[in-house]
Amino acid sequence: MDKEELRGLMEAQQAAIEARQVTDAWQRIEAWLDRHAPGTLAALRPGAIHSEIAALQERIGVRIPPGLRALWHEHAGVHDVPWATFMLGGLTLMDFEAVASVYAMKTDLQRRDGSEEFVIWRPAWIPVFSLGAHDHTSGLYLDAETGRLCDWDRYRHPHTPRYESLTTYLEEMADRLETPSLMDGEKPGLLELHALAWGPPEPDRATSWKPFPGS
Repeated sequence: MDKEELRGLMEAQQAAIEARQVTDAWQRIEAWLDRHAPGTLAALRPGAIHSEIAALQERIGVRIPPGLRALWHEHAGVHDVPWATFMLGGLTLMDFEAVASVYAMKTDLQRRDGSEEFVIWRPAWIPVFSLGAHDHTSGLYLDAETGRLCDWDRYRHPHTPRYESLTTYLEEMADRLETPSLMDGEKPGLLELHALAWGPPEPDRATSWKPFPGS
């Protein structure tokens, strides 16, 4: 086996590990939703097939990392419902149309108003989670080059790393769902229709939000 073949084998092994880690973390989340928040589970869109992910990859022109592929194979976004912001941090898992739209908008802003000194958006940044189903003013993007999840918003440079990887983010969410009493910060709770929402909530949701037992 020459060096090129060995490198290809190692890359394939690393991709498989990354995909498995994301899948394992997501399945922990989904198991919790199935037991305690079926309203949220019902709001999730079906998983994407290979050709759908390939079409999105061609549309934005960025290679989709294995972990993000694995997540989208599970569920390619969430339906537009009031409780769509169930991801950790009160975020929404974006659907493919939203991903492509935000990517195009940010890329256009970079081309029009940005520079190397004032970076608005880089080609390797893939939006994944947003503030709401229709509110794309802020969220988290995945840097396809570093694997990190970072903040974006309309006001500042979107360079702030929040999580070392998509796996780290999903594992923290799963940990907070499974053992909320052992974690500081955000706590899981339930809205009407048994939908997951993180709290303590904003005042407009306070009357309908109930902390999950053990939080």
